[in-house]
Amino acid sequence: QVQLVESGGGLVQAGGSLRLSCTASGRTFSSYGMGWFRQAPGKERELVAAITRVGGTNYAESVKGRFAISRDNAKNTVYLQMNSLKSEDTAVYYCAATPNYYSAYAVGYDYWGQGTQVTVSS
Repeated sequence: QVQLVESGGGLVQAGGSLRLSCTASGRTFSSYGMGWFRQAPGKERELVAAITRVGGTNYAESVKGRFAISRDNAKNTVYLQMNSLKSEDTAVYYCAATPNYYSAYAVGYDYWGQGTQVTVSS
């Protein structure tokens, strides 16, 4: 199994930046596609960004140009760099791992981090 541990969440002002990190256990990290999801109160969990095992990326339209996902397989870590943060970005952010090459939906991910709160004040 894969265990995921997140860090980097917190309170920031609008226009600021945060970098989330998610470190995975196990020898098979490089075989997994990784995704960042977020869930705001009363809303469905949505895909923010995804990265394949070979570095292909996909982003939600709402964050395109502001967020960047990356991975360092040597460190078993995936990152989400968040710039130009808006109040609408406030949510609990989760990292997740899928054994598939890519999945746009939460159901496709088998392993999840504990979630980290990101709050953007206006």
